[in-house]
Amino acid sequence: MEKTLPYSEKVMDHFMNPRNMGEIENADGVGTVGNPVCGDVMRLYLKIKDSVIVDAKFKTFGCGAAIASSSILTEMLKGKPIEEAKKISNEAVVEALDGLPAVKRHCSVLAEEALEAALKDYYQKQQEKASSGTASQSTG
Repeated sequence: MEKTLPYSEKVMDHFMNPRNMGEIENADGVGTVGNPVCGDVMRLYLKIKDSVIVDAKFKTFGCGAAIASSSILTEMLKGKPIEEAKKISNEAVVEALDGLPAVKRHCSVLAEEALEAALKDYYQKQQEKASSGTASQSTG
């Protein structure tokens, strides 16, 4: 009798051959989130130019579903305007992976939270740049 895996072929592909794994030096936004229950930790790096995500990479310590969720998320983000990227939900990640078992859906939530954290970091850095630019102009 053939044993079937609870994961889709797409999940297995992204787990076995993760896309965009690694980090981006001088990333415009970095988000790190973790799930204390399962121990998964996800870090997402974004490179943004003219309000478009031009590159996305990840480092994830976790199960296959967490790695697959991170990998597919980076593919979903590349080339997207920030405003469009903000709309990516954990449900969109699950759908892009052709489903996740119920006990692993928290991995897609981590992906959504990592995106939110990376964008928050990006906005904070933009605000700091703007304030330091204003401060130097007013003193100069």
